[in-house]
Amino acid sequence: MAQRLRKVKGTVPPSARRNVRPVALELPPINATTSFRNQAYALLRQAIAEAEIYSQEEEVRLDDRQLSEALGVSRTPIREAMTLLEQEGFLRTIPRRGIFIVRKTKKEIIEMIQMWAALESMAARMAAVNASDADIARLRHLFDEFVDAAPSEHINEYSEANLAFHQAIVEMGGSQIMADTVRNLLVHVRAIRKLTISKDNRAERSIIDHLKIVEALERRDRDLAEKLVRDHTLELANYVEKHCDFLR
Repeated sequence: MAQRLRKVKGTVPPSARRNVRPVALELPPINATTSFRNQAYALLRQAIAEAEIYSQEEEVRLDDRQLSEALGVSRTPIREAMTLLEQEGFLRTIPRRGIFIVRKTKKEIIEMIQMWAALESMAARMAAVNASDADIARLRHLFDEFVDAAPSEHINEYSEANLAFHQAIVEMGGSQIMADTVRNLLVHVRAIRKLTISKDNRAERSIIDHLKIVEALERRDRDLAEKLVRDHTLELANYVEKHCDFLR
């Protein structure tokens, strides 16, 4: 279920940020049959991953009372889940101000994308050897709906297909540790990737790159598959370096 973050309207000057209103996450009630903390953690983590935290100037503050009401549980499991998320670098507590979703710096985003490129390119090399023909064929079909319509006309759907494509390549490599690491990296860079995919015809160029990667995998050309994936992902790092000056 999609977890969306409501944008806080208006711009808050630095001098007034201590009074910034918390946002309300749209979350379903928790199922009482499993751990409240674990469910709260999973739902909050997903909501944070899908939050458009770089499309607004003000920091995104959360309120455990609002989250408690949305999830239908006490504030204790909410606070426990938020503690875990803070340990993982998704949240930070500012004394006397509240709990905020972490906004990564430009340097941190670029370094995460570079690590993602290194891991996914190695996974592509492994996938060229290990993946089944059926798995590779499924990669091509991820973009069937964009054959007759430009990705930019359905940017949200294309963004999700794009993410699924990259995750599938890593999983096809066959390394669970690699897949888990990339999944965690994508949680942190997902917001900036979604924000930039619609800029400067990047979506149209992206789908061309993806199809070239699929063709390299179909030919079992591990050297080319590795290079194409690495270059494709590093292009995002270069774009962030040149154009994302709104990042600190």
